[in-house]
Amino acid sequence: MNKVANKLILVVEDEEFNKIYFEELLNQIHCNVLIASNGVEAVDICEKNDKIDLVLMDIKMPLMDGYEATKKIKKIRPNLPIIAQTAFALLGDKNKSLENGCDDYIAKPVKKDALIQLIRKHLA
Repeated sequence: MNKVANKLILVVEDEEFNKIYFEELLNQIHCNVLIASNGVEAVDICEKNDKIDLVLMDIKMPLMDGYEATKKIKKIRPNLPIIAQTAFALLGDKNKSLENGCDDYIAKPVKKDALIQLIRKHLA
């Protein structure tokens, strides 16, 4: 049985191409998708919608970065899984993501199978 079907995933991403990529990929595994273009919007959406099952958080964004947004979201929803995603896959990024409250981390370019596996792990 598909444990991720009909789950609501918030994709926080400022790059148009990546928004489309994640939406397509998540639709393939029958997830519902919400999109936020920056950290401020992400926090706002999480405050208003308690149906969100998982957040896919871009780290480098305008207005409020992913680390700051994650901290604020975790104050509202401490058990909401947040997966950091960043193109800047430097050695410290994974640790910094986890230290800032993210539950997991994936480097861009995001590989479909790796992302699906991570989502399943956190929604199982």
